[in-house]
Amino acid sequence: MKSYILSIVTWLPTVGAIILLALFKKNQARAIKKFATAWFGLAFVASLLLLTYNRAVGGMQFLEDCQWIPVIGARYQMGVDGVTILLIVLTTLLGAIASLSSWNYIQKREKEYYALLLFLQTAVVGVFASMDLFLFYLFFEVSL
Repeated sequence: MKSYILSIVTWLPTVGAIILLALFKKNQARAIKKFATAWFGLAFVASLLLLTYNRAVGGMQFLEDCQWIPVIGARYQMGVDGVTILLIVLTTLLGAIASLSSWNYIQKREKEYYALLLFLQTAVVGVFASMDLFLFYLFFEVSL
């Protein structure tokens, strides 16, 4: 059975950012903050599913591999080992903490701030999970 949990954890924040940008008006600051924090929490809970990693087997798990750009040989290839699972869970936890702790500090352009924070989480999780150099490069550049 193919597991897409790693892609879900990676792209869930981007889905949240797109929803946030599409559905909320700029004057709905409190609703934007609540939605973004809830979405970060959802991403954290989804990342906890990665803790089902089988330490007895070791190696790369939750592998996803598909042809992406055949001309240059780039693949959408993602996977995690024991260390990167912890980094991904920590990243999603810190995303939720950052969203929650910024409630009283971000007073202008909240919609843009939280959307960019969600995009950043996708990029950082993608950096940790990517196994293809081109995919890693794209995630890394977005995270900068």
